[in-house]
Amino acid sequence: MWVRWFSELSIDDVPKVGGKNASLGEMIRELAPKGIRIPDGFAVTADAYRAFLRYNELEDQIHDILRDLDTHDVSDLMKRTGQVRRLILLGEFPPDMEQEIVEGYHELSRRYHVKTADVAVRSSATAEDLPTASFAGQQETYLNVHGEAMLLESVTKCFASLFTPRATSYRHDMGFDHFQVGLSVGVQKMVRSDLASSGVIFTLDTESGFRDVVFVTSSYGLGENIVQGRVAPDEFYVFKPALRQGFRPLIWKRLGTKELRMVYDEAGSKLVKNVNVSAEDRSRFSVSEADVLTLADWAMAIEEHYTARRGVDMPMDIEWAKDGRSGELFIVQARPETVHSQRTVTQIQSYRLEEKGEVLVKGLAVGDKIASGTVNVIPNVSHIRDFKAGQILVTDITDPDWEPIMKTAAAIITNRGGRTSHAAIVSRELGIPAIVGCNDATRVLQSGQEVTACCAEGEVGRVYAGELRFDVHTVDVSQLPRPHTHIMMNIASPELAFKQAAIPNDGVGLARMEFIFANWVQVHPLALTRYDTLEPEVRAKVDEITAGYADKAEFFVDKLAQGIGTLAAAFYPKPVILRLSDFKTNEYAHLVGGALFEPREENPMIGWRGASRYYHPDYREGFVLEVKAIKRVREEFGLTNLLVMVPFCRT
Repeated sequence: MWVRWFSELSIDDVPKVGGKNASLGEMIRELAPKGIRIPDGFAVTADAYRAFLRYNELEDQIHDILRDLDTHDVSDLMKRTGQVRRLILLGEFPPDMEQEIVEGYHELSRRYHVKTADVAVRSSATAEDLPTASFAGQQETYLNVHGEAMLLESVTKCFASLFTPRATSYRHDMGFDHFQVGLSVGVQKMVRSDLASSGVIFTLDTESGFRDVVFVTSSYGLGENIVQGRVAPDEFYVFKPALRQGFRPLIWKRLGTKELRMVYDEAGSKLVKNVNVSAEDRSRFSVSEADVLTLADWAMAIEEHYTARRGVDMPMDIEWAKDGRSGELFIVQARPETVHSQRTVTQIQSYRLEEKGEVLVKGLAVGDKIASGTVNVIPNVSHIRDFKAGQILVTDITDPDWEPIMKTAAAIITNRGGRTSHAAIVSRELGIPAIVGCNDATRVLQSGQEVTACCAEGEVGRVYAGELRFDVHTVDVSQLPRPHTHIMMNIASPELAFKQAAIPNDGVGLARMEFIFANWVQVHPLALTRYDTLEPEVRAKVDEITAGYADKAEFFVDKLAQGIGTLAAAFYPKPVILRLSDFKTNEYAHLVGGALFEPREENPMIGWRGASRYYHPDYREGFVLEVKAIKRVREEFGLTNLLVMVPFCRT
């Protein structure tokens, strides 16, 4: 029996169908009855893969080709694995196996009332998606496959993809025998997310490992662009404890650039193709807040199920898709998260630059480390032989073909990709800093240039000119004595809150709202409430900052609530004392549009600031926005641990 329907499988079937297919079966059996939608399909078993090798007498030939393989010799690795893949691609299916696969496809088509169903054909290695290793993405996936011949060809290609350079190298480095790892193939009905959106979910914060959030990413079209790092997606954080209590705690969101949309290639020769996304669609979020909250709820249910099933805490890495025809959401994959779930946090390591230099490029920081070294700009995978260990890898985008050199890099810098892209996931697993989504790194940085890649300054990663001095400080949290006195923290940056909350503490004694003003909002509140009175150049700058928001005042309330909410969530349920805005007039004037609304004072230190400003007719409407943000954090997000401090009170 070479084919097993997902509904017949459970997580106990990993040896037969691999982690990906076993997980789909587990969810269809256990979670679909609870309202979580998973597309139907079947698995071609790992036994079928092994029988395919035996039928074509390939095992001894593959052994001979891979004997004494040195995976660090990239040229030889690529040559030998190419020989193995060619052997497999020339193989034929045993007649009974071919018949079973074709009959399964016909039955799936009948279930969806179509003549030839469009399916996704995905590899599922028998050692894949285990908590201690991330095989994700190392074997191939084929989308919009339709018809018997195309399906059989795609299954054979999946078999062959077990011997790509990156998969072969990874197995070798992780101590997996090449022939102990089998390959099953999942055949799953496609979700028409090419007409809507799709993305990735992690049931923790991917940078700090903070467990009380669900991290959701979304972009237009089929999900491969996010996984492969071709686009910077929209990002959202949902706070788990408040969601369980029935609140709507979407505490943080960021608009991605989403330049490309992967769609079906209806008229061309390819299965799928990328098209450009219009400026209008790029300026709005690709998924609704209601859908984000639904996905977070489903992700928590999936995490809770696997945690109970495995008997250990089991954060999950999940892929989702929205069908543009039906408007329905679906979960298309779920696997254990493989980086933070394997760590026991007893030590906190902090990196700090001891000097500053010229910032050459910026992007999204992955991890929180710093590395210095020599730049090597590698234009594409055919040039990876030119890379030397210890250099800083700079390229447009990575995929699993790059992994043999990624593990030797001091840092990784890419033009494209978000925090769930291939480069981000692999660098996290390797424990090296990465800066992704820089846009122009390959143009600005030059091979041979000495630089410092810094991921220790919050969510923005910076590449500085020169090899800058930096300090690494390690604290063993388990050895820290706790005094009888309650020790509360001072904190300003929401971007660092999840990490800093791991330091032993009794809450936050001072959270400064003005930091969020300056770094998250950036615009003077009155420039938003009186937008129509602004000069054209100021209005253009406001439009750029508030992209994705039709209502300018709502932008202020939402961004301020996100910053405050992130601080409160990080330390929940401990108290977080927020000081209302305490900028001086000269500091307010530095915000975008601020010079139009602030007086010039001889001594701003004792001038129009703090409590006296809040009730003043010239600022009252701005203070109303601050109060609305606080109200949202407490009443909509459910973060009642947020307390308010009124600064600079005087008579």
